[in-house]
Formats: sequence, structure tokens, C-alpha cells
Amino acid sequence: MAIFRKTFDKLKAGLGKTRQSFVSSLRSVLSGKQLDDELIREIEKRLIESDVGVVATNRLIDGIKADYKAGTLTRGEDVIEYLKSELKAMWPEQDRTLNMSDTKPMVILMTGVNGVGKTTSISKLCHQLTGEGKTVLLGACDTFRAGAVRQLEIWGERLGVEVVRGQQGGDPAAVAFDACGAAKARGVDVLILDTAGRLHTQGGLMDQLTKIRRVIDKQIPGGPHETLLVLDATSGQNALRQAEEFDAAIGGAGVTGIFLSKLDGTARGGIVVAIKEVTNIPVKFVGLGETPEDIEPFEPEQFVEAIFAEK
Repeated sequence: MAIFRKTFDKLKAGLGKTRQSFVSSLRSVLSGKQLDDELIREIEKRLIESDVGVVATNRLIDGIKADYKAGTLTRGEDVIEYLKSELKAMWPEQDRTLNMSDTKPMVILMTGVNGVGKTTSISKLCHQLTGEGKTVLLGACDTFRAGAVRQLEIWGERLGVEVVRGQQGGDPAAVAFDACGAAKARGVDVLILDTAGRLHTQGGLMDQLTKIRRVIDKQIPGGPHETLLVLDATSGQNALRQAEEFDAAIGGAGVTGIFLSKLDGTARGGIVVAIKEVTNIPVKFVGLGETPEDIEPFEPEQFVEAIFAEK
């Protein structure tokens, strides 16, 4: 129970900006008022502004309108509980845990555009896995930017995890090959491969990602076991488009999960809802700060409760 409380409090603190800009303002608008068409339009506006997205907002507003017309939803205050209930119900039962392989090593491929906090997210994931007693090896497949490799090495040094790297400008797939070989030889539990930041429109880089996946599968059949897409929560609807486009561009097993970074830095945390409504990709982790400890597994019910917490 204490662990649950600590996790919830951390999530609640991380969602402070979203709660203040969306829920607190929504409560002030709804307090003491009877529901009417004008108030429903204001609710719709607030949902869109919080990046809940058009699809999810339409569904929520249609439900509010139907209950309002039926006379079962009349007070503004009751809308908060309605939204909480409906948002929780949006998520089906879904496995949000890492797909740990029965044989070692389990391979995680990390991808995303530049600037989303990919390397920092890797450090968070690495910290969590080593904290669970697992051995981890990192592979620096971003050979295009020396700074990216050095950043990964710095995190590796801090966390006591080795990094396999190649020559700057070299073949990223060759680094993946070497990293897979090293992971097997050392008997590590998890291999995490960093990749160059890329857009879905960058054909050469997307092809390179496909090549990396082929190399992994040849070295470690069934790998990568997870392909995690790092999205920046502060980028709002751009994050939603990236989720759709990466999933289509990667092909094969596609993106198996999302690591939503910088959730503490946005006042529009509704993007989690929008991603769920438009894609079938589960959000598996959220980043809530700058340190390796600032990672939480994503649990929909906790997320909704944290956003709507009053204190």
C-alpha cells in the first residue's frame, strides 16, 4: 500500500501543470452551475485545449449531451465524476509490461525524433531494470551524432552499465550486430539499443531502422522484443502524429509501446488519452522529471485519478 501511495503521489506531482490548467479551471467553471448547451460547449473547448484530442473529446461530449437530454446529468459538478468514469473506461485490459523474453538477452529498440528525450528515457529505463536486479547492456546505434553517443556513455558511467559503440559515421546496424554479440557473450538480461533521431519522412533513416531490426533478429531470434517509441508530451498533437506515422513506417511488429517523456513539463497531459484513442499502441512508461528515478509504469486508473486529484 505504501508503494502504491508513493507511486500515486509522484504521478500526481508530475501532472501538476495539467491538473492546474485543465481540471482546476474546469472545476471553477462548473461549480454551482446547472448544465446547459453553453456550458457543454465550454467543457468541449477545455478538453480540446488539454490535448485530449478530437476523437476522444467528441465521444465524451456526445455522452454528456445524451445524459443531459435524458435528465441524468444536470449539475456542472457532476461532470467531473462523469469524465473520470468515462476516461477510466476508455482503456481496455491491455498488457503494458515489458515483453521479457524467455531466453537472454531481451532486446529493446528505442526510437523517436530528435529532441524528445530519448537518451534520458533510456537512462530511466536502465535504472528501473537494474533496480529490479537485471543486468543491462547499452548499444549506441546513433553513429551520426558524437554528442548522442557521449551522452549515452555518461549515463552508462553513472548507472554502472557498459555501452557498446562504433565509429562515428559508421553503420548503425554494425553496432547493433556487435552489441547483440556482446550481450550474448556476457549473458546479460537486457540489451537496450539507442537509434538516431529520425522522422517518418526520412526514408534513408527509416530503412536503416529496418536494417537494424533485421540484424537483431538474425543475431537474437525474435528480437527486438520491444520497440519503444519515445514521444515528448510537451509537443502535443505532434506526438500523436509521430505515434501514427512511426507505427506505419516501421512495419513488421511495429511499435510495441510508447515511452511518454516530459509529462511533468506540460499543461496538456490529455495527449495520453488522444494517443490511446487514435492508435492501439500502449503507453508503457511515463517520464516525470530529469533524473533516472523519474519513471513510472503507466496505469490508466492512477493516471486519471492523479489528474483529477483535488489536493
